[in-house]
Amino acid sequence: MEQRKIDEQYMRRCLQLARCGREGAAPNPMVGAVVVCQGRIIGEGYHQRCGEAHAEVNAIRSVRDKDLLRQSTIYVSLEPCAHYGKTPPCAQLIIDTGIPTVVVGCRDPFPKVDGRGIDMLREAGIEVRTGVLEEECLWLNRRFITFHTQHRPYITLKWAQSKDGLLDRKRQSDEQPAARLSSPVTQALVHRLRALNNAILVGRRTWELDHPGLNVRHWVGSDPLPIVLSSKGCSVGSDMIDIETTDLHPLMNLLYEKGVQTLMVEGGTQTLQGFINQGLWDEARIETSPLTLGDGIPAPQVSGKMGEKLLIGGHTVAYIYKNS
Repeated sequence: MEQRKIDEQYMRRCLQLARCGREGAAPNPMVGAVVVCQGRIIGEGYHQRCGEAHAEVNAIRSVRDKDLLRQSTIYVSLEPCAHYGKTPPCAQLIIDTGIPTVVVGCRDPFPKVDGRGIDMLREAGIEVRTGVLEEECLWLNRRFITFHTQHRPYITLKWAQSKDGLLDRKRQSDEQPAARLSSPVTQALVHRLRALNNAILVGRRTWELDHPGLNVRHWVGSDPLPIVLSSKGCSVGSDMIDIETTDLHPLMNLLYEKGVQTLMVEGGTQTLQGFINQGLWDEARIETSPLTLGDGIPAPQVSGKMGEKLLIGGHTVAYIYKNS
């Protein structure tokens, strides 16, 4: 088997391992690592929780016979770090253990790394092969990468619409109940998505009519930072910020400064369409209910690359990704 195919085989295992850190690694990226000696995996690991050992550390620790490391290749889905943070640099650990070859999925855009890990390894005489399953590795950490390259949160738009494309009935007060377009199962999945985001945003009218909890009461995890957007300003947690809704970029700058890596926007139509029109979105999660409303508030209009499409108890959940 040619070397490229072999490298891809082990990098796929790195990606499988990396996904195990989805719940705990943030705001750090998800990373998997595999140590291979003479065509056999002798160690593997992933980054489990922010502040704890990185994938390379866990993979090297798992190798029983450390003498084998000097004959091994370590595969890692993201460039090994080259700086002291909450943990020592992984590039230095690889050098110290005598591993002669490193295969990297993609470069780390974090300013304190950004090629320095690869350079450190090569300067130590280690063979480094890069760009193996690069697109898959970049996609896995698209939230982390968007935050560090575009200096704004990764933005997920979410809404539920009726079979005839309506977001809700027309209501004048909170005494009129909203149309129930989600099922208990899809609602729980929305709360799972909330748990994976640092902040959640709704518009003023949605806030006043629905009094949404904006929390994770139907799932396990931390509540996201609540944000309410209106023409009078923006409430971020307990702080009121002057933001013009016609230009959301200052809000993006503020959230970047606060370290908010992921933002979920839940509505209503005007707020969602504002993000779409200003190009401030990365993916949209659209649930379509089997219910027909007949008349009401039209759902936002968005176009992009079609992704996953799931059928859950008569409800369709579709993902659309912004074209790069």
